[in-house]
Amino acid sequence: MTRHITLKSAINEALDQEMARDPKLLIFGQDTAGGVEAGGVADTWGGVLGVTKGLYTKYGDRVIDAPPTEMAYVGAAVGAALAGVPVVAEVPFIDFMGVCLDQLLNQAAKIRYMFGGTAEIPLVIRTMVGAGINGAAQHSQMLTSMFTHIPGLKVICPSTPHDAKGLMIEAIRDKDPVIFCEPKFFYDVSGTVPAEPYTIPFGQARVAKAGEDVSIVTYGPMVPRALEAASQLEQQGVSAEVIDLRTLSPLDLTTVLNSVRKTGRLVAADEAHPRCNMATDIIAQVTEQCFPSLKTAPQMVSAPHTPVPFSPVLEKAYIPGVEQIITAVTKTMTSPS
Repeated sequence: MTRHITLKSAINEALDQEMARDPKLLIFGQDTAGGVEAGGVADTWGGVLGVTKGLYTKYGDRVIDAPPTEMAYVGAAVGAALAGVPVVAEVPFIDFMGVCLDQLLNQAAKIRYMFGGTAEIPLVIRTMVGAGINGAAQHSQMLTSMFTHIPGLKVICPSTPHDAKGLMIEAIRDKDPVIFCEPKFFYDVSGTVPAEPYTIPFGQARVAKAGEDVSIVTYGPMVPRALEAASQLEQQGVSAEVIDLRTLSPLDLTTVLNSVRKTGRLVAADEAHPRCNMATDIIAQVTEQCFPSLKTAPQMVSAPHTPVPFSPVLEKAYIPGVEQIITAVTKTMTSPS
């Protein structure tokens, strides 16, 4: 059975079903229980943005309300995972991952290697990414590519409710640490999601729209914008293929290369800042591995190299959108071969 539910609800359902399946699974996070007038007991908040709402009432002390000290509770989650207890820990915004970075960079990501493959870290770090909710400079960044640079971490960023549920269940069942990046601007976007549990394997990109003239490669919050751009381009006679990476590490480069070899043109889009983001990584690897197939220089779409503004008008101008993608595609179509 399938239903239309929101991206937020899809993640909640994945957590619920996995907690029912595995009695050892724990959830750590800020405000997972308690809240205003709750006496620290009632299940009122369900995390900072309400994703875990209802789970404390259902699973009691397996849902642990942590203080706002990310290094402490992420460190506890790493230790629990190392001891064989799987944990999903919520760091409310990726902007604050720096507070607990040592626990991830030097502990969780390295332990399997340092123990000769004998240790497992069944740990998922849920975190929110992207702009669009007037969160200002410290609650709106797209820092996903920082974590793809770290061997030993898997990095996920879904764009649809269907993918969010399947990838979350896959992440929980994985034996290595996973950074699960949730585009908070799309929490309330609905989509078709099966009621039963299912998984989506890591390292498999999705062809969100087939096309022949240009490949638009992106992920997370940029996917709906790329699809809208592709729809408008279709009316202009340009057939754009849209690739949703879904998992940033491991990266399905094969699907990207096959698409570019077919179209001969590439636009890589990322809501992140322009230096060392996923778009620059994709362009570099495509240029290196299938340069003869390119009919023109690849184009990048990204946010400007500035902090995210608080002003709604400035924030709207900051976020790369449909117009920027269309402009980049038009440039690839009109540039000389």
